[in-house]
Amino acid sequence: MERKGLRGIDRRTLLIGGGAAVGLVVAWAVWPRTYLPNLPLAEGETGFGAWLKIAPDGQVTVAVPQCEYGQGVFTTLPQVVADELGADWRRVGVEAAPLSPLYANPLAAGELFPGVLPERLRATHAVRNALVLTGASTSMRNFEAPLREAGAAARAMLCQAAAARWGVDWRACGTADGFVVNGKQRLGFGELAAEAADYDVPADLPLREGDGERLLGEPAPRLDAPGKVNGSASFAADIRLPDMVFAAIRQGPVGTVKLAALDEAAAQSVPGMLHIVKNERWVAAVANNSWAAQRALDAMKPKFEVATKVDSASIQAALDAALDGEGARIDAEGALSPVFKGARVVTAEYRVGVALHAAIEPMTATAAWEDGRIRIWMPTQAPGLARSAVAQALGMDAGSILIHPVFAGGSFGQNLEHQVAEQAALIARELRKPVQLTWSRGETCLHDRYRPPAAARMTARLGANGAVAGWLAKIAAPSSGHDLARRLMGGDSAVDAGLAVGGAGDPAAVDGARPPYRIPNFAVDHHPADIGLPTGYWRSGAHSYTSFFTESFIDELAHVAEIEAHSFRIAMLGGVPRLARCLSTVASLGGWQGGLAGSGQGLACHAFRGSYIAVMAEASVGGDQKIKVERLVAAVDCGRVVNPDVVQQQIEGGLIFGMAGALGVTTGFTGNMAEARSFADLDLPRLSDTPEIMIELIASEADAGGVSELAVPPVAPAIANAIHAATGVRLRQLPLIPGGE
Repeated sequence: MERKGLRGIDRRTLLIGGGAAVGLVVAWAVWPRTYLPNLPLAEGETGFGAWLKIAPDGQVTVAVPQCEYGQGVFTTLPQVVADELGADWRRVGVEAAPLSPLYANPLAAGELFPGVLPERLRATHAVRNALVLTGASTSMRNFEAPLREAGAAARAMLCQAAAARWGVDWRACGTADGFVVNGKQRLGFGELAAEAADYDVPADLPLREGDGERLLGEPAPRLDAPGKVNGSASFAADIRLPDMVFAAIRQGPVGTVKLAALDEAAAQSVPGMLHIVKNERWVAAVANNSWAAQRALDAMKPKFEVATKVDSASIQAALDAALDGEGARIDAEGALSPVFKGARVVTAEYRVGVALHAAIEPMTATAAWEDGRIRIWMPTQAPGLARSAVAQALGMDAGSILIHPVFAGGSFGQNLEHQVAEQAALIARELRKPVQLTWSRGETCLHDRYRPPAAARMTARLGANGAVAGWLAKIAAPSSGHDLARRLMGGDSAVDAGLAVGGAGDPAAVDGARPPYRIPNFAVDHHPADIGLPTGYWRSGAHSYTSFFTESFIDELAHVAEIEAHSFRIAMLGGVPRLARCLSTVASLGGWQGGLAGSGQGLACHAFRGSYIAVMAEASVGGDQKIKVERLVAAVDCGRVVNPDVVQQQIEGGLIFGMAGALGVTTGFTGNMAEARSFADLDLPRLSDTPEIMIELIASEADAGGVSELAVPPVAPAIANAIHAATGVRLRQLPLIPGGE
């Protein structure tokens, strides 16, 4: 058994190739490139590649490159490693991975920015640019395989070290509860780690098999829970540095040209006030405490000059004009023209308003200037992009910017954005001292990157047997995916080239609009709308409204065809058996009564991120004309489940989040500003509004699918369909407001 000087998986070579996009050659290096793991090691710790390290006492620490904002990745990803390694869960820890190409997430890039880069180029681009991203339910889907391999590799190396001591074949050894075992012989991981790191990973790496002593599929306790319970977990607002000051900021409304006026003398009269930092788009008050900073900012009464008018009426007018204008075909199958020609068609129009992220944590970052370098503590779903943005804002090299990721209090896509980090860095550089900048709740509402509003004109023809023979979805919405790509990755030659040749339509704006049903002729058109309002990624992206359009319209078609809504759907799901099973399961579990008038029951289903879900809602309208959701029942097939408790939590959270989006979390606009300024303005569901929730996880051996966003899209249409069953009134606008149409 030969020992090697090169430490097995301490290095990984990745070929980074060039690409072409309609005549433009992307200027990347085309020679092989080696990326060395940069996982920091404490004294005595032994690193096993980029993903884990083992301390002398047997503590196993797993590096996680994903932002933990409550979705459980600080538990589920280490659980994959621990299961494959044979570790004792009580001796497993987790830490944020350093920024490195080894942790790139090309799957998230493809989901967040569909159509921007060709699929053949996506992985190369993500690795070459260290594109570390959290979002679009990709953590498990992208990282399960490399984490399993990392655990298996470390296990094989530990077994080789133990076998050398015992004089046996390493393949006869196994691992359990943090020990390498061979019969009655046992050696702890910590005792073997330093020796094991010198062994090579076998060319034919064996993965664990069988069901005995496995962590996979078990409800292992969350690793982030103790710190969040006892207060030791660090969020952005918890950071404290020597001589740190606190900043509050006021930004100009949408369409701001410049800062026009402010009362600096009034601000300076506030006790504790220290500095004023300003530019054309914002002004910040800096004080020795956050309360004084906000008081000083209010006293300034800053005014801004704006160039364009944006309000609720202008937004709706832009959507109307786009819907009646020319669209771009994003998806199609068959031929619609002969199906629709001279036929009697069914048509309906739907609308959704903007939605706020409404995360419990406002935008916050702490920045420290030290000898020409900036260190930033922030919750971020895109640390590399945040670093690049800060470097550009400061006119510095990205190598001089160090990002310290911390826990996020929610996010739902909010922390893909990084304006607060840019602002904190600019203030810290000017003052030459650490600064913590926190947007007020009002500022967070006013300058959210909202889930875009949208309008849809749905048209279908029913065949003689009641099945849908033709389907056309025309959707007016801002090009939010293209805008997000420009905002986060503008200046990247490959991204700029992809956007330049991508055409007028934005696949991200109509993502999820392709119906899951067997419809021989269908088309999805995007009608780009310039609403003058910044938009961004919101939990589940465009699926949050395209599912509302599709599943509400399917319900209407079932009524026209005089076919019970469950049977109508099932008849067209022969090609998607996993979704059909979810639908049948939820109907049985929930006691589906056929959608009878007065039943108050509604169905919706959705296929999403490699997972499948069906939701049944029971809802009514009270005498106060408010919707009451009494029950939500969900059947879920998300493939192989790593931790059923975490999946249950995410489905429950997604159902409540979807209900919030169905009934509120929106705002109107007046004078270029959002009317909602606080949680009280958002009609968020309270504990007393929480319905009875039932969830069935359907056992599956399929690859793990996405979970954290899965339950959001079908909730709104299920509730809308339930209200139709309860009242006979079809609500076609989100949020759902009885009597609003």
